[in-house]
Amino acid sequence: MNPFYRAFFGFVFVAASISLAHAGPSHAIAMHGEPKYDENFTHLDYVNPDAPKGGELRLWASDTFDNLNPFILKGLTADGASGYIFDTLMESTGDEPFTVYGLVAQSIETPKDRSWVVFHLRKIARFNDGVPITADDVVWTFNTLVEKGHPFYRFYYTAVEKVEKLDDHTVKFTFGEGDNRELPLIVGQLPVLPKHYWQDKKFSRTTLEPPLGSGPYTVKKVDPGRSIVYERVKDYWARDLPVKKGRHNFDRIKVDYYRDSTVALEAFKAGEYDWRLENTAKLWATGYDFPALNEGRVKKVEIPHMRSTGMQGFAFNIRQPIFSDPRVRRALAYAYNFELANKQLFHGQYTRTASYFSNSRLASTGLPTGAELKVLEPFRGKVPEEVFTTEYLPPAFPEARGRDPFAKSTRTNLRVAIKLLSEAGWKVNKSGKLVNKNGERMEFEILLINPAFERIALPFVKNMEKLGIVARVRTVDATQYENRLREFDFDMTVAVFGQSQSPGNEQGDYWGSESAKTPGGKNIIGIADPVIDELVDKVIASADREELETNCRALDRVLLWGHYLIPNWHTRNHRVAYWNKFGRPEVNPPYDLPRDAWWALDAVK
Repeated sequence: MNPFYRAFFGFVFVAASISLAHAGPSHAIAMHGEPKYDENFTHLDYVNPDAPKGGELRLWASDTFDNLNPFILKGLTADGASGYIFDTLMESTGDEPFTVYGLVAQSIETPKDRSWVVFHLRKIARFNDGVPITADDVVWTFNTLVEKGHPFYRFYYTAVEKVEKLDDHTVKFTFGEGDNRELPLIVGQLPVLPKHYWQDKKFSRTTLEPPLGSGPYTVKKVDPGRSIVYERVKDYWARDLPVKKGRHNFDRIKVDYYRDSTVALEAFKAGEYDWRLENTAKLWATGYDFPALNEGRVKKVEIPHMRSTGMQGFAFNIRQPIFSDPRVRRALAYAYNFELANKQLFHGQYTRTASYFSNSRLASTGLPTGAELKVLEPFRGKVPEEVFTTEYLPPAFPEARGRDPFAKSTRTNLRVAIKLLSEAGWKVNKSGKLVNKNGERMEFEILLINPAFERIALPFVKNMEKLGIVARVRTVDATQYENRLREFDFDMTVAVFGQSQSPGNEQGDYWGSESAKTPGGKNIIGIADPVIDELVDKVIASADREELETNCRALDRVLLWGHYLIPNWHTRNHRVAYWNKFGRPEVNPPYDLPRDAWWALDAVK
């Protein structure tokens, strides 16, 4: 699941002879199969249960913030304001595709058909003001998030028909019609907020008042837009639970904000903060040659992972008339030269992305056969024929010898682009401008938030100029960028659609017709296709892992051949640089990078 869903985000019950039979309360529930850890486990395999507590971790974030309520649409939320402060009913792990274990909820029970779920709350669970967490808080939280929270919650929990308090420590969620085995798990991701704290406050407003939570940290100090300091709760109620043992080890976590990524890197070199996850290939290759690294005072490591890398790409807003024709969208893909960028800008570190579920078994490959073909067959004639006949591969620019090694492939690809544009009704006029039958020029803006991406977008713009297209790159600040995306006020942007190992309800928010018309929804592209809606429903209703993989591959193919974006690239490693004053567990889980399992070397046990 994406950097948004991570701030939120099973035991398979013994089958009985009737659909509503169930095995009773359990400590955990998995999406498919059984949980890795049994009810007697003491800690996660990828933590050090004896990690010392203490010390400080200094981090960085980009741009700015003006809000400490991470559950609403308005404002820019401070980094960490969700995961550090608020506990959820259940806790997911980093070494399983999708399993949740009891946190605020001690146990969970659900019938074989998963048509409802009951959570039994821990009587020791409490907010950080000492007030116990009760069923009233859970019911109030759910209703408030759905009615007043970010639109995401309405999509994510749309199948919840009713939530009710059974007693002070028991809550039941009843689901509507439909087959959605994920629902008990995603409801388990619900953050639990204090009803008593919010009673005299307006939930939908931004705030810089440190909110009350039940999590391992509280907000200690706020310097709006510049820094925020979190302080560990010494008597954190869940500190000895198996899912929390060995985690949240720093006494203080400070996040400093930088408007410029180049300045941020120099600040790291100067020791202004401690830990950096690098996402720029050029910087990773050339930007860390400084004395502290050479002397061993800074560590630079690549940590392999098995996470689905999802999809990043130049995303079209297909609400805009110029991008409504898939032939136009496909044509523009022939103007983007990944191979040149990878060689000259990325030092060959990246792999071209060719799936919305890349780096996982969920990604489509080859041609559909067997069960996958059976899923797709009813949609023949409603989806591009290439779904059945051609493996999707983004246009390539093979390198050749010569002064300009990509010149030949560029000319070849631009000829293909011109042909597609011509088929869509666009022609180059006598002035060299691409126009439609009404004489209107193809002209649009590429909206960016990160100035570092300009070096990638500008060569793309140059190639489009050769097609007679007028494209402009515009980089804006974080506030303007977020507001424009919320209102779908853009032509093209660089978008990231993160994926987990167990896709589910979030797919409706990414690609669903309802999300496409809801401001603040994640379907920024504007996809409104009944076939995709039905395929999303199939993904959500998958009964087992094999069926999930089949349905995801089918959805993947239809998305790819819709040409809704121009794929970028991915890497299969976490690239981490940090000052050599931390310990970390010997084992890193395949699906996560749990920084909360690290500890300060100068901390006292």
